[in-house]
Amino acid sequence: MYRLEYPWLLALLPLPLLIYWLLPPYKEEQDSLRLTFFHYISSNLGLTPQPGAVVPKTNRLQKILAPICWCFIIFALARPQFIEPPVQKIQPGHDLMLALDISQSMETPDFRAPDGKRMRRVDAVKKVVSEFIRKRQHDRIGLIVFGQAAYPVTPFTLDHAAGLKILSQIDAGMAGPQTMIGDAIGLAIKEFPQSDAKQRVLILLTDGNDTGSVMPPRKAAEIAAQNNITIHVVGLGDPHATGEDKVDYNALNDIAKATGGQVFHGENRVELEKAYATLDKITPQNFKTLSYQPKRELFMIPLAAAVLLLIGYHLLMFIVSLITRLFSHHNAADETAASDVFKVHV
Repeated sequence: MYRLEYPWLLALLPLPLLIYWLLPPYKEEQDSLRLTFFHYISSNLGLTPQPGAVVPKTNRLQKILAPICWCFIIFALARPQFIEPPVQKIQPGHDLMLALDISQSMETPDFRAPDGKRMRRVDAVKKVVSEFIRKRQHDRIGLIVFGQAAYPVTPFTLDHAAGLKILSQIDAGMAGPQTMIGDAIGLAIKEFPQSDAKQRVLILLTDGNDTGSVMPPRKAAEIAAQNNITIHVVGLGDPHATGEDKVDYNALNDIAKATGGQVFHGENRVELEKAYATLDKITPQNFKTLSYQPKRELFMIPLAAAVLLLIGYHLLMFIVSLITRLFSHHNAADETAASDVFKVHV
């Protein structure tokens, strides 16, 4: 789409006509000497007196090009622009950080697939989390994995395809056999200062108990609350289990409660899907769609056209003047030669 930035400048198009009609002709006076015997001098010299006033004359081409160049200049001042199709940009309202437990215990094949086959916990988690990421198209999502230590995998990004590709390559045991929940929360806190979103959410998924983090989970949760980070916790495993397989849901509940979050039980694939479906509801997508239209300035086209026309006109007049002088000199030479011949004959 084409438009003029200052269309009101087109009102200046008739300005030269108004000046021509309303203002008096330009006159320039020069000093002169008045002679009472001027006609004697002119007759002796063989000169014919001419009128004192000189009116500059214009040729037809100049009368045509001048208004055309004026129109081009006014059109350039009006700033013609080409408005390109609108470009939309999504401004996310949430920054979600996913902290996934990939300790050795995630190898346990106690989850069942829809076809009834047993699958490892880590495989079930990766499928459910992948679906969760695909639904959150307008949220920036980051990923942390932890086991014996916590590692940042992807920063906050809208490039979910890259995050999903990296998630598919993660496997149980890659971060060590133990479970450092407090360190994972501490690493997430360090990632969030890069976020300028109003709502910051950490979703922590684990199937074990903290086994000696440098920062205790409860203390890490309190620091997260001070940084306006809400932690939702998803626990894997049977809450009624005993021994090493028992998940300390009391500790997980303390983490969530300290930040205003919730705790979910993912005892199996179905419960895990329900947990993430609930998380999808309680953290609704909140985003703004920003739209802008790039502009391309086109004023240089009419301006260049006006300059080229003026240059072309003056070059043409120079060539015509040069040819006229050459012909006048040639004719003068012919007349002189003819006069000399006549004198010889006489």
